[in-house]
Amino acid sequence: MTPQSTALRRRRLEDVRAELAKLVERVEQALARYRTGEIDIHDVDDVIHRYSQAARELWKFRWARGGGSHVLFVARTLELWAAGGDEVDWWEEAERRRRRQ
Repeated sequence: MTPQSTALRRRRLEDVRAELAKLVERVEQALARYRTGEIDIHDVDDVIHRYSQAARELWKFRWARGGGSHVLFVARTLELWAAGGDEVDWWEEAERRRRRQ
């Protein structure tokens, strides 16, 4: 593994962590709304379920074909999407997948 590919892998892992943090934020918001009585426990359960689906979609995309060249492909794809302002909303991606089933 070259130093460049190691750095790229680290950067992609940081990107995944940032995406997971966005998903966790949605759960935190739902819990805050529950605590104020704005939503009920079933709504929170739905949000947690959707978090699980969204995180699964993110990890499937990230590790679909293991390591090696796929990791580099994913890294470059994410860079192109970000450069074009075309990032994936994993929360919405999970909902699209749910609707297709």
